[in-house]
Amino acid sequence: MNPRALAIFKLLAVFFVLVLLVLLFRPAMSFVEMAARELVYFWWLVLLLLLAAWLIWGLGRKKK
Repeated sequence: MNPRALAIFKLLAVFFVLVLLVLLFRPAMSFVEMAARELVYFWWLVLLLLLAAWLIWGLGRKKK
């Protein structure tokens, strides 16, 4: 599998996991709604998403 297809696969997997979590856990949806209203919570949500992206794509990367 080439790197571009792998990256697309990872993005789709993250998207489907988020949708599944929102459908299974209604409090997660209420947290996202609250985060949209309250800017302080929104930045925590952004930081958590950036941390997740770094863990998925950055942590396992080989050093150049």
